[in-house]
Amino acid sequence: MTSPKRELSCIFCLAASSTDRKTTLTLFRGTDSLVMLNRYPYTNGHLMVAPIAHEARLFDSANDSLVSLIRMTAEAQRILSDVYQPAGFNVGMNFGEVAGAGVADHYHMHVVPRWGGDSNFMTVTARTRLVPEDLEVTFEKLLPHFDKLEGLNRSQ
Repeated sequence: MTSPKRELSCIFCLAASSTDRKTTLTLFRGTDSLVMLNRYPYTNGHLMVAPIAHEARLFDSANDSLVSLIRMTAEAQRILSDVYQPAGFNVGMNFGEVAGAGVADHYHMHVVPRWGGDSNFMTVTARTRLVPEDLEVTFEKLLPHFDKLEGLNRSQ
């Protein structure tokens, strides 16, 4: 378990407790999980799904959190398919800093829409990502779709 001080600086804990969805880029908040935009996306629509509970590993989670995480990942994939029509997806998780987790003490699932030819050398050689859509535009595009979700233990 992480200290309360550490949780106050956690982007997922802040999103779970904030009423300012736009500032935290939170598209959906339920009783057990939330969905938010990645502030540093690989592609347009790059989302993160996280449990509300501040936990570092899957096996620390209650069953309700795990079920909610997978359900919201599926809903995020469906909404992104409807809005962006990607050719595929990368969906995955990293646990711990050595595994590439940017937020190592609060696990989360990445949902990344993909299109043929969407990757280029810029990320590797210049540590620069080229994403043609502004985050605010992405947020406004996706928010109405997440607001329509029903029966998923919404807490707002």
